Amino acid sequence: MAPVAWAAPVALAAPGSDVTRSLGAVVLLTALAMACGEPGGATQVDDSPTPWPITAFPELPQSMANVPEARIELGHMLFFDPILSIDRETACVTCHSEQWGMSDALERSIGHSAGLLAGPGRRGPNVLPRNSPALYNLAFRETLLWDGEAITLEEQALLPLLASDEMSVDPATAVDELATIPEYAALFAEAFPNDPSVTIENLAAALAAYQRTFISDRSTYDVYVTGRTGLMTDEQIEGMFRFAEMGCDGCHTPPLFESETFANRNVPDVDGVVDYGREEHTGLEEDRGKFRAVSLRNLMSTSPYFHNGAMTRMDDAIRHELEQSGLPFDEEDVRLIMTFIDKTLRDETREAVRPISVPSGLTIPIDPPGSR
Repeated sequence: MAPVAWAAPVALAAPGSDVTRSLGAVVLLTALAMACGEPGGATQVDDSPTPWPITAFPELPQSMANVPEARIELGHMLFFDPILSIDRETACVTCHSEQWGMSDALERSIGHSAGLLAGPGRRGPNVLPRNSPALYNLAFRETLLWDGEAITLEEQALLPLLASDEMSVDPATAVDELATIPEYAALFAEAFPNDPSVTIENLAAALAAYQRTFISDRSTYDVYVTGRTGLMTDEQIEGMFRFAEMGCDGCHTPPLFESETFANRNVPDVDGVVDYGREEHTGLEEDRGKFRAVSLRNLMSTSPYFHNGAMTRMDDAIRHELEQSGLPFDEEDVRLIMTFIDKTLRDETREAVRPISVPSGLTIPIDPPGSR
């Protein structure tokens, strides 16, 4: 595809070397509707720095108002503590590590009974059907998980604990044990002054409060849209406009670069895994094979990609998505779009921070440093 000048309208594309692309505006907009979603932006205005209207990053939800720091710290300890698993070696961080973009670098995650080793070297009997999603900007979502099963982070926080192939802990047993540990009892009392007790509800609220702190909004793109346009290179800007031209912003909508969209993107199946996607939650046949449009922020750290980890390389994932659009593209499009995502949507400054120890005294899962 021929270059699209970053400061010029994107409504018309110049001719390509192999395919004529001087499409009229109506034809192009019709074609864009075939892409990942409807085009996200309005008609481009001359000299605008983005191909879409600039939207402010969302405010934190009301659920984070007046949350005591002690509640976040309690969630921090619980997130890393394997006391919440049946084998006392698996923790939330096993599948959502700061070493791997708040994921685990596995095609599909592995639950309990696999030892302390986490990350790409983890092996065990409880291989899950899906890839571990990254946890950035969960605070702003209306639904959670690949199929939208959970509505709140409090609800989602308990699902891995209860799942037989993930952490498989008995809630009553876990709560009773936490209450016997003086440091946890004190943290619960400080975290919930109006209900200073160790309960499963408070446990879920603490985990949710901590996970809501994983905010990614300090990327090069975020500073660029404040007016410091010199921070992005010509290639990165070009990639941003190609991203919009191909309709990618319809599902991966700025500024979060995700949406409450569930779509069947014809991702290759994995041998031995039958996964009907959102249909398993809604029961609707039309939802078969549909999965969430995930965030593209920090995408470089969260390989492998898609709900089943079917693709390891980011360029392959982008190429697959462009193939689904029905629009013509070439390898330069892939390269430029990848440059935009890889170089300008990076911000891992508020990921999980690994503590030296946890109140239970158990060993925190061992996660060798990633190869970022």
